[in-house]
Amino acid sequence: MMGLRLPRRATCTAFTILVFTTTAMAADLAEIKARGEIRHLGINYANFVTGDGDGFDVELIQGFARHIGVRYTLVLSDFYSVVRDLLGREAFPKGDGVELTGDYPIRGDLISAGFTKLPWRTAALLFSEPTFPSQVLLIAPADSPVRPIEPTGELSDDIQRTKTLIGHRSLLVMERTCLDPSNYGLKNMGIDLKVLTTSTNLNEMVPALLNGDADFALLDVPDALLDLRKWAGRFKVIGPISDEQTLATAFPPDAGLLREEFDRYLAALKANGGYEQLVKKYYPGIKRFFPRFFAAVN
Repeated sequence: MMGLRLPRRATCTAFTILVFTTTAMAADLAEIKARGEIRHLGINYANFVTGDGDGFDVELIQGFARHIGVRYTLVLSDFYSVVRDLLGREAFPKGDGVELTGDYPIRGDLISAGFTKLPWRTAALLFSEPTFPSQVLLIAPADSPVRPIEPTGELSDDIQRTKTLIGHRSLLVMERTCLDPSNYGLKNMGIDLKVLTTSTNLNEMVPALLNGDADFALLDVPDALLDLRKWAGRFKVIGPISDEQTLATAFPPDAGLLREEFDRYLAALKANGGYEQLVKKYYPGIKRFFPRFFAAVN
């Protein structure tokens, strides 16, 4: 992983960004077609939504908008607010379930932003077929005395070895995201957990680690691929913390027809080579980290 390099982001495509709140309600496929617009809840994160008007998920949902014959609008959110922006309810994980509270304006029709399919999220949302693979890693500054594990060939053993290396040192995490320590049995283990509170953006994990906020940090593979290039020689991957994960597009629980139509669109995109082009454009080299996922696509 340390040798991987990723090209700079692609050029911008035409899009619209909404940064204000709208009181329009969430809708299923028929209502969206009648409205003539689909609102994509995106988060500036890795190469999924770059902030420059493009990204893997931006192009994915732009294509879906064309597929159903409506205009596309990008609505920016963050990992703490995005479920609320979709459902109009604040979402808090409770074990593998979720607690929904409050009453808020609904700002979008679907979430697509490198969004991990976590158990508590599946309790509140409908997820599409997988759009991308991921995995959570343990990283450390390059000058850390802790050395990367030697892979054993058994992922479960590698995960346990990696967790053991943390010991009682400090670990930078972000709650209610794929980097929440409760997802991986890291709470109540004597680890000095440091919650990143200065930002709601996963892109800030490496800068905070390099600033000395903790001895280690959690980071997922898509972000690591970009950060290993951006911060070349500044941090290292110690080993895996999670099994392989899937990212997917999320929908409100009453938007089943919209989800079904998206799955048909995604299947066609994979069959006609359009999906392959997006992967090569935004994540060249990713296939060697997740060969089984991409073999299933092909």
